Amino acid sequence: MTAELTGETREHRLKRLRMRSMRRGTKEMDIILVRYADARLEAMTEAELDAYEALLDEYDPDLYQWISGQRPAPEELRPLIAEITRVAANG
Repeated sequence: MTAELTGETREHRLKRLRMRSMRRGTKEMDIILVRYADARLEAMTEAELDAYEALLDEYDPDLYQWISGQRPAPEELRPLIAEITRVAANG
């Protein structure tokens, strides 16, 4: 559900998404996703935040395999996964 529908402020949403990024359950995904969140969340549009929030609902082992290139990401997630991979590699 988008922040617009819940009445959540952008500031609160960014904090919540950052927290979800760093409390994943696996240390590897904590590091990768909080690095991405710190680098990109502030500049994201609402639609991009929606896409990122949906990505955070994915299972950590799947995310890790997609980001590490062990398995191809689903087509609809490939651009976001590629961006996360770039940020993780350069951080």
